[in-house]
Amino acid sequence: MILFRLRSKALAAYDENTTTSTGVSMTAYTIKLQPALAMTDDQFYQLCITNPDLKFERNAEGDLLIMSPTGGETGNRNVELATEFVLWNRQRRLGVVFDSSTGFKLPRGGERSPDVAWVEQSRWDALTPEQRQKFPPLAPDFVLELMSPSDQLSVIQAKMQEYMASGVRLGWLINPRSHQVEVYRPEQAIEVLDNPARLAGDPVLPGFMLKMALVW
Repeated sequence: MILFRLRSKALAAYDENTTTSTGVSMTAYTIKLQPALAMTDDQFYQLCITNPDLKFERNAEGDLLIMSPTGGETGNRNVELATEFVLWNRQRRLGVVFDSSTGFKLPRGGERSPDVAWVEQSRWDALTPEQRQKFPPLAPDFVLELMSPSDQLSVIQAKMQEYMASGVRLGWLINPRSHQVEVYRPEQAIEVLDNPARLAGDPVLPGFMLKMALVW
């Protein structure tokens, strides 16, 4: 019954906030479940696999987030960026790359899906087959978030802080509209780069260099 009610709310929110022929912009939708309803990890996982056409996340407070689909330009940027990481990782063989459809159960709470994520090989190998099959219970070593026109900067910045609080070692928040990149590192001030030509991943991503012409 819980899953049925949540699914109905999610679909209603999706229909209300998705871009229409009249030009309504796509937005994310937040449902505050607590204290009225506490969803277990298994229930959240079942909700996600029961509704494959929708993208769900949970923040550290337990709020259910329904994410809008990306537009064409954002989708193209996402796949181009992910390809760069895949090619680098095939050469280095240091870890595992994940796309935006992968959810991670963060140690400090919440299930989040970065646009690109990378996990060092030994940490991935330490997980059980069941943990790998579901939402991996760890924070990636690296995460990338690419802002889309529907995203609010403050919301994505809060998401980046969740990553860092859970142990992510390097995070990039890329804003194509402002040509800015926010670089997040543990226990360091956020570094804001204006219109950078490239981003270096050392030492977390040894030898990785992202040419920003793919985004700008």
